[in-house]
Amino acid sequence: MSVLVNLIVTLGMLLIVPAGLRLMEAPELDTIRRLWPVFALPGAVCLWLPRGVPAVTLAACYALGTVLLALHAPRRLLRTRSAAPAEIAVLTALASPSVAALALVAERAGHRLFGFGLDILTLTVPHFHFAGFAAALVAGLVCRTVDRPAARFAALSVPLGTLLVLLGYFLDDWAELAGALVLTAGMWAVALLTWRDVAAERHDRPTRALLAVSAAVLVATMLLALSWALGEATGLPHPNLTWMAATHGLGNALGFALCSVLAWRRLKEPVT
Repeated sequence: MSVLVNLIVTLGMLLIVPAGLRLMEAPELDTIRRLWPVFALPGAVCLWLPRGVPAVTLAACYALGTVLLALHAPRRLLRTRSAAPAEIAVLTALASPSVAALALVAERAGHRLFGFGLDILTLTVPHFHFAGFAAALVAGLVCRTVDRPAARFAALSVPLGTLLVLLGYFLDDWAELAGALVLTAGMWAVALLTWRDVAAERHDRPTRALLAVSAAVLVATMLLALSWALGEATGLPHPNLTWMAATHGLGNALGFALCSVLAWRRLKEPVT
């Protein structure tokens, strides 16, 4: 499982986050966009080192970059003074990599942060790159594009569900299940709107295909997330963490996040 999770996180650090930042229409992010490889490359390298001082040092370098990114969230809020659903989604995307980086530093140090096992810390890293950053960003983009109540619901419920899942780590499995339900509802709303409204526009065939794949994958991957959370809460049979990484994790990374950022980049900068 560790090799697969490391590959997924590497994709998030080196491709999904910088590509997502370019989709944010925010000139104030220009500096962190340019500097991102300086922080992300050490972060990616630390994943493949044994736990210890070198790995922690490189992870801390990545954490510094994520903190600099997260600081843009309160600045943006003070500048816009907006609590619109799309803005909440963007603020969530800006802050989420720092949560992942905190878990990464602790895991690389072998430290049970807040008492969580190292396996939970390991999985927190991809969760907040893909559910926290990529899903919130895409929900915000959909909300800005589609003027429907369902779009506003998605832009609010994805950040809320991500937060509830995080709180569930501290409370119990039932709270985590509640978070998974909210997050799944938001992600399925994103999938429906992507398929029905965004992909239905007269875009070129590759863009429509990328949007269609991202929407279809969400249906399956979020069902897996629900089955895991329900099993953890009730004791019913459910996939183990290795199986979840190979299905839910890989599907969300490649099928949803990668396809989404590629499609939205084509929408922002049409390819002829």
